Amino acid sequence: MHASPTITDPPVIVRGTLGPPIAAGIVTALVGFTSSFAVVLAGLRAVGANQAQASSGLLALTVTFGLGILWLSWRSRMPITLAWSTPGAALLASAGMVDGGWPAAVGAFLMVGVLIALTGLVPILGRLMAKIPTALAQAMLAGVLLPLCLAPFQSLGTAPLLVGPVALCWLIMMRFATRWAVPASLLIALAVIGIHIVTDGVHIPAEGLLPRFDWTTPSFSLEAAVGLALPLFIVTMASQNIPGVAVLKSFGYTTPWRSSMIVTGAGTIAGAPFGGHAINLAALSAALAAGEEAGKDHGRRWIAAFVSGFAYLVLAAVSAALVTLVAAAPSGLLEAVAGLALLGTLASSISSALAVAQERIPACITFLLAASGLSFAGIGAAFWALAGGILVRWILKVREPVT
Repeated sequence: MHASPTITDPPVIVRGTLGPPIAAGIVTALVGFTSSFAVVLAGLRAVGANQAQASSGLLALTVTFGLGILWLSWRSRMPITLAWSTPGAALLASAGMVDGGWPAAVGAFLMVGVLIALTGLVPILGRLMAKIPTALAQAMLAGVLLPLCLAPFQSLGTAPLLVGPVALCWLIMMRFATRWAVPASLLIALAVIGIHIVTDGVHIPAEGLLPRFDWTTPSFSLEAAVGLALPLFIVTMASQNIPGVAVLKSFGYTTPWRSSMIVTGAGTIAGAPFGGHAINLAALSAALAAGEEAGKDHGRRWIAAFVSGFAYLVLAAVSAALVTLVAAAPSGLLEAVAGLALLGTLASSISSALAVAQERIPACITFLLAASGLSFAGIGAAFWALAGGILVRWILKVREPVT
């Protein structure tokens, strides 16, 4: 995990145009942004951000990881892509507002950035993260995601004419073009919002269409640190950074762990006062820039990541307009899009949590605690789910007889 930034297999040099990596970089940014920005907005709003603060958070995240991609891909000459923490945003949505409100949440974001950077600087922290049972971390994530993934189906009962076309589009695209399923359903949702704005005469303020950073002075509390920062850090590491390393390795690249953690930690720290919750190595979208679609030349696929960094900066310029449009959406529509975007992650998390027979009972306890919404001593369900799962796992663990 702490290896130097080298390619594990000799690069295959194939002369050709820059068309494939450039196209792959643009696709990476479009899919990465549109497939989960609704989840990010839902998470930021759940922990107390108003529209301006949520818009600033989306802008800060996109700018920081866009710049991070440019730096890492250029320095390493590898297709390293970054993203916001989608599972982390889902965690925020389920956790709700912590004691101290939005400033306390911003303080928790800062703590997460420090922890991520320390993971790159202090090797023992990386080893401690590796000791967290994968089944329990994935079960916690699945429990966090469950209420969000129920939203599309609940909304079908209350607003079928609004949510139905979005869900139908998602299903059809899942059959014929899986990677574009969520972006396409988002386009349908935006069309529904547009019709709603026109027919109901909703006023859209012009100033809300321009991107703007909104500073929040952070505050710090034990409840926010334990109930929000720690679970957010664990989810980001277990569900984004570690899988991101594995994805790149599957294409023959060894991720520069130290520099990646320092860059993403520093980016999270820089973006936190403006509302950004966490940035990390990309996992699913990483394959778009590192795979065959980025060209046959293994040594030039870094160009795809570099282009995606520029594309993300372009998308950052329209982030405020998207937030303004989404704010005018009928009730339940944004939550439905976010839930559809997370279904794949939910399925993967459940599968991973239950993969090992001996871990299933602790994983189920973790899942149910996380999904329950339990709050005790001002600390949310995610922390108690992981703590309870570890305790049950320890109690049920069968010790080998001494010989």
